[in-house]
Amino acid sequence: MGRRWGKTVLGGALSLATASQGGHVAWIVPNYKNGRSLWRWSENTVAPLKKSKRVSVNKSERFIEFPNGGTFGIYTADNEDSVRGESFHLVVLDEAARISETAWTDAIQPTLADYDGDAILISTPRGRNWFWKEYQSGISDGIYQHSWTAPSSANPNIKIKEAEKRAKTKVTELTYRQEWLGEFVDAEGMVFRRVQEDVKIPEPLTEPQAGRQYIAGVDVAASIDYTVISVMDVASKQLVYLDRFNRVDYNVLEDRLQAIYNKWHLDMMKIEANSIGQPVIDHLFNRNMNIIPFMTTSATKQPLITNLQSAFEHGEIGIYNDPILIGELLSFESKRNASGSFSYSAPDGMHDDCVMSLALAWDCVRDDNGVILFGA
Repeated sequence: MGRRWGKTVLGGALSLATASQGGHVAWIVPNYKNGRSLWRWSENTVAPLKKSKRVSVNKSERFIEFPNGGTFGIYTADNEDSVRGESFHLVVLDEAARISETAWTDAIQPTLADYDGDAILISTPRGRNWFWKEYQSGISDGIYQHSWTAPSSANPNIKIKEAEKRAKTKVTELTYRQEWLGEFVDAEGMVFRRVQEDVKIPEPLTEPQAGRQYIAGVDVAASIDYTVISVMDVASKQLVYLDRFNRVDYNVLEDRLQAIYNKWHLDMMKIEANSIGQPVIDHLFNRNMNIIPFMTTSATKQPLITNLQSAFEHGEIGIYNDPILIGELLSFESKRNASGSFSYSAPDGMHDDCVMSLALAWDCVRDDNGVILFGA
């Protein structure tokens, strides 16, 4: 979320409501100073209850206890031992992006085990760290974990809107995007830098348009990864449809590929031939489909990705507003090898299937020199 969105007040209200119903709640901040404003707000909120002796407030410990046994306390992540051995129904991590990953995984998460508790992570982004990964997990999961974001410009408070406009003219682009737009920005290692600017349509097409020419790129899943099919309009160079699925049998996967091939009247479909891709390609050849195999190696992957990178940089490509695709593009990383070449991949624990599928689709409309093969 962008700055001044009321994240702390919202989290505080949920925390006190849970504690008032008998739950044990921990509000965790990066350091002691970060908890001051919330503690003042909490004290003021329960002041009437304190006056009538319906809550107990320990100011030095920053701890509130309700008569039914519910508790609310503020803890600091710079002292991980402060929560070890505790058990909570709800944990709120305030400015989660500034808390270390080990504090979250090793000290905080285990405190939720006894009650099968919930965690709320609220923060302004700080690059693409572990908080970014958790945010992406919430987008791709949508069942056990959810993610939300909003820029400061969407705040209904007029003063906040004005502050956001002023900030745009006074801070760097990276600072503005991170602090006020709530975007996860990390220049180091970032491959695709103009992703949001190249969102040309809000939603995918549901069917092909008459007189249009379409191609597709396919990254075939292995194990827990996803098979992703990216369909592009050749003339507009716009992604018009993306299908993403996993854990299906070979025959189901091949039928699904053929169904999309037939529905969109594809001129060609480029499929990664590595691993299980080759047998799929062989079977699709037998179905009289125009399949272009692509063997991904360190030598072939670099130009494949750099061509897509260039397309985004120069606004040649268009995508639609798909959160999973956009998340993969923004998290995709490059690392310089000892030889001076670059390697490309998703961060540990994340996927890049959408990126590879889109790169293969883009490769269908370009030759090795970057010249458009099809379309106007």
